[in-house]
Amino acid sequence: MGGDFAGLKRCGKSSDDPLVTKVGHFAYWSAIAVIFAWAAWLRFRLPLDPIAVPDYVLPALRKLIGAEFGDVHLGRTIIYPGFVYLLVRAFRDLRAITVTQHLLGLLAGGVLLLIWRRIRDFIPGARLLPLIHCCLGLFAVAVYLFSREPLCFEMSIRPEGICGFLIAINLYFLIQFTACCFLEARRTATVIYGIAVVFSSILLASVKPSFWLTAIVALLPIGIFFFRQGWSSQKIALAGGAAVSAALLLLPERILIRKDRARECFLPTELFVIHANLIRDQMADDLEGGAKGPYPREWLERVQAALSAEIAKSIAEGPVNFPTLGFDPDYLMFNHASIGSQLRKEFATNPSALSAFYWFYYWRIWRQRPLSVVRKIARELAIFYAPKCPAYRANKTRSLPKEYSVSVTPLGEQHYRKIWAGYPPAMDFMRRAELLARTAPAAQQSAFIDRVLGLLAATYLPLLLIALTLSALVLSRGTHRKRLGWLVALVLFVYSYNLANCLEVAVVHSLQNPRYATVQMYFAILAQFLAILLILEVLLGSLSLAGATIRNDK
Repeated sequence: MGGDFAGLKRCGKSSDDPLVTKVGHFAYWSAIAVIFAWAAWLRFRLPLDPIAVPDYVLPALRKLIGAEFGDVHLGRTIIYPGFVYLLVRAFRDLRAITVTQHLLGLLAGGVLLLIWRRIRDFIPGARLLPLIHCCLGLFAVAVYLFSREPLCFEMSIRPEGICGFLIAINLYFLIQFTACCFLEARRTATVIYGIAVVFSSILLASVKPSFWLTAIVALLPIGIFFFRQGWSSQKIALAGGAAVSAALLLLPERILIRKDRARECFLPTELFVIHANLIRDQMADDLEGGAKGPYPREWLERVQAALSAEIAKSIAEGPVNFPTLGFDPDYLMFNHASIGSQLRKEFATNPSALSAFYWFYYWRIWRQRPLSVVRKIARELAIFYAPKCPAYRANKTRSLPKEYSVSVTPLGEQHYRKIWAGYPPAMDFMRRAELLARTAPAAQQSAFIDRVLGLLAATYLPLLLIALTLSALVLSRGTHRKRLGWLVALVLFVYSYNLANCLEVAVVHSLQNPRYATVQMYFAILAQFLAILLILEVLLGSLSLAGATIRNDK
């Protein structure tokens, strides 16, 4: 790893005194040991039994009792259920899931440290002292590892439990690829890291589909590589490796999971209920104007009336969890008597026709009401790019008893009981989880980290605006561009991770589901600390230039 250093060599360059260098090395590695030891204690002092989400644990349990993988939730691939299955099969204990996810969370912090160290290679003639650069990275790592939200994700059987690690390795491979290809011209390393970028991007998006647009953004440097002159054999090798990576990740689902036509209908159903108010109004306009379409007028009148009634019921049922939408799409989709259930029963023998109906009206509102759809997307984006960024949650405690209670209640239903009751380790887990629903401690966050997260939440948008302004300044001047051009590119690129993820969620769902925001904490932290680094480098460069000008005048 050409850009990494052992023993904090770069920090040692800040002093010619060997004793000072040794003290600096010792202090740095001691700080790393303390941070990771404390982060491990924060994780392993809490119960190791996971908070089970039925949709993610049941496919693995079904396979463990001799059936086949089925009902993989929300159109996801087999990867995360397979991960759960392999751990439980190997250790015959569901606690292995939490332990493994905690270890991956700690590794994500370690990878963040490697990323930060590698970033210095992108700043020729850096003005910031290496020691301060290293300390800034350590602080970023500590903030991530000491935060409660990543820790709680790691305790849950859901894809967010490993997303921090997957995001980390994707960013690390991407930065290594960029350095090896564009800075160092290391051909073999470029191919290896390029394949790793493709593999990790597809893996991340397969585990968490809301990251597909982010994965496409991550592949942009790979696309740029294919347009550079020469390196023909490396391009062929990278393309072949990328194809193999895609096949390894995407083909197993077709082999191991039975075909489930209902699963294929999930995305169009979600788009239908999320945009239900716009679709309702469009149906009314079509009926009033006598627009020609593929569906009988009488049937469409009935569906439009039912949809209007169910939207009203979703509002009347209780607090609306999605204020930007003005109704509750979860009610429409999951309530056994609502529009989603009604249409599923009507199209029970032909799910493809139901999917086609959903797609028809989703694309119709884009054609007939584009401004309304764009306004919906803008309102969703405003949730993330608000004065306080929701990627950070600063409240100090989280009730684990409540989490365990919500976890075990659905698993106790007769339909689910038939599955886990056939596997003894799952029965042991249920007994422990029922006890933890009464006795588990709260997941707390220190007051210091709480304040830091509050500060990061409040400065996300200002730092983004400052970074955009400084980026324009740097790119407009040749001398600045030569020294800080790559740093500017990194800052904008990491911020684009947030934008791509938010844009995809804003188009498909709603950012008022807090998980869609907090799962972005990893690259939100990296983006903000990179912006701080850019600000410091610009300020120090300006001070250095001013000092040189004064000396020349004398």
